[in-house]
Amino acid sequence: MKKTSVLLSWRLPLLLSLWAAPAGAHWGMPDEASSISVRRGHASDWIMGDSSGALISRDEGTTWRWICPEGMGIAIWRPERYFWLSGGAILAATGSALIRSDDSGCTWTAHGYFKDTWVTSLAVHPVDERFLYVSTGRPSQSNGLFRSEDGGESWVQALAPTPGSQFSAIRVAASDPLRIYASGQDAEGQFLTRSDDGGRVWTRLPQPLTALKLPYDLVLLRVSDASPDVLWAKVSAQGHDWLLKSTDGGATLTPVMDTYERIGSVEASPDGRTVWVSTTTHLFRGQDDGPFTELAEPNGNACALKRDGTLYGCGPGWTGGWALAKSADDGTTWDPMFKLGDVQGAHLCPASTPVQQRCPALWPQLAQLYGAGPDGGVGPTPDAGPSEPPVTPPASDGCAAAPGLVPGALLVLATAWARRSRRGASARSQRS
Repeated sequence: MKKTSVLLSWRLPLLLSLWAAPAGAHWGMPDEASSISVRRGHASDWIMGDSSGALISRDEGTTWRWICPEGMGIAIWRPERYFWLSGGAILAATGSALIRSDDSGCTWTAHGYFKDTWVTSLAVHPVDERFLYVSTGRPSQSNGLFRSEDGGESWVQALAPTPGSQFSAIRVAASDPLRIYASGQDAEGQFLTRSDDGGRVWTRLPQPLTALKLPYDLVLLRVSDASPDVLWAKVSAQGHDWLLKSTDGGATLTPVMDTYERIGSVEASPDGRTVWVSTTTHLFRGQDDGPFTELAEPNGNACALKRDGTLYGCGPGWTGGWALAKSADDGTTWDPMFKLGDVQGAHLCPASTPVQQRCPALWPQLAQLYGAGPDGGVGPTPDAGPSEPPVTPPASDGCAAAPGLVPGALLVLATAWARRSRRGASARSQRS
């Protein structure tokens, strides 16, 4: 309890101090990092998702700039991850809309095909970027799976929407792109569905999970790069999040780890022998199907990306530590790459774009929380379009255009933070 009190001694005043801020204040602690993505075929272009919008780098993670949610039109929705395609388009499923930017993050649009439902997940073919897949999961509506064969311009049904079904995630097997999985739930319980022909025919795989009591919220997290039959998912039950593994193509899921914390994502080595599990406050590592152990760092906002033999992890930027680091020894030790105070300001875009019109005016408020200095004044990035003088942005209506909601939301957040701190202190993982 002492640790919790110390943490709240500065977090709670910080949160409550935002009550007097404009309604554009964002819900969530700064840099609640959720993902790291690198543009396919362009190692210099990185994008990191977090609770304050997104951070973008054009120099392989050396310098970073901020993209505000207002400029993206996503309000308080946070994408599970971003896909930066080789051709330059950035796409993400926000949990509400499918958003896209074709100008390196300066202008974002939501696809009208999904305006009446919620896009819960996006998957991209590992080789042919024309093929994209989406799952939907809006409560009290019919939900299904959808496929695009033109890079996301148009969409067709891959699995027709059915009443009572909600899909939480969709993934494509890197080693066999014809193998596609999706997770969901309906009146009969939790299930996976699998296609072996690129999403034309699907087989429902019920998951009773009899070893757990009242499981709910089954989410497919990852398919192994080494085998299309190996995958990981998570499910919640009795106050725990459980990591589940299948080695038989999703026919059965077996618990392999549990924690009091919320499991966010799974990363795996190319051979599938080493697995990293990201939670709200820790990063766990398991090797060769052995027990998972908690790594010393990061101790907050854990997410991970294994790329070209290096493990990248996002850390607890709100504590003053590193926001992104890399590891050459699978997470045992870390080499910091940047901290929030290093963010150089709002993303540099042409004056006519939504990001340029909305984000610069909001940056000073966030900069105070980040501990960042004034904008460094670096020139526009090559793909941002012609340089134009910035315009004075209109007054912000807030993340959800509801000014009266911000103080209440922050109070709820403060309470949740206390609970999360207590849970983080007693977090554990074990081999089932």
